[in-house]
Amino acid sequence: MAEHDTDRRYLLDNQQSEAGIRFGALAELFDPGTFRHVDRLGIGAGMRCWEVGAGGPSVPLGLAERVGPTGAVVATDIDVSWTQGVAGGAIEVLRHDVAADPPPPGAFDLVHARLVLVHVTDRAEALRRMIQALRPGGWLLLEDADPKLQPLLCPDESGPEQQLANRLRSGFRTLMAARGADLAYGRTLPRVLREAGLDDVQADAYFPITSPACTVLEDATVRQIRPLLIEHGLATDEEIDRHLANVATGRLDLATSPMISAWGRRPKP
Repeated sequence: MAEHDTDRRYLLDNQQSEAGIRFGALAELFDPGTFRHVDRLGIGAGMRCWEVGAGGPSVPLGLAERVGPTGAVVATDIDVSWTQGVAGGAIEVLRHDVAADPPPPGAFDLVHARLVLVHVTDRAEALRRMIQALRPGGWLLLEDADPKLQPLLCPDESGPEQQLANRLRSGFRTLMAARGADLAYGRTLPRVLREAGLDDVQADAYFPITSPACTVLEDATVRQIRPLLIEHGLATDEEIDRHLANVATGRLDLATSPMISAWGRRPKP
């Protein structure tokens, strides 16, 4: 990602205070699924893991619990504001651009990225570097959203509150696409992994509806992108205030885009 180009930077900047709230909500929503896959792949004591685009601390910490003191977790991101506090022991935190920088040294038993490649313009190069970092027999686990597969914040669009929520979610998708996000990338993951030469490729998908964490995530996300929604004529101040008030009631059945998880193994010689 070109950090000098403000029109192409990651929309949900880690420097903003809402980012920490978002990371907590995303962890509550998606960590159980992520670690179900991690455990299924047999990641355990003494193994080496690379967490790409770590964002918040929850996944590096969970991986560190599994690999123990004899293992290693390398957590990388362009902005490590929210992970640098967990560095130490098995966890190493590095500033790193997965599409531009060489992989961290050493071979990995697991390379994992969640909600990363959907935002990376040069996805093919990022994928190549992640596979390059795997040891023979190592696993790549990619998890990405597919906003086009289920585009609505309120799938049950039963009234004006839900209609407003879905219109603001449409504005969010417009901003994402303008920054280079591929809103239909998640569904391609199984094919992408097979075409990259990985073996034993499988995938599944999950999206929550009516979780308290969905409410927290929506509030933080809208507050974070509010200036851009207004600047680009996608919503007014009054509409955003009204939507946030509706969200705060807890009576909207909020959903997320489907999270598609796909995994495959680097072939052994």
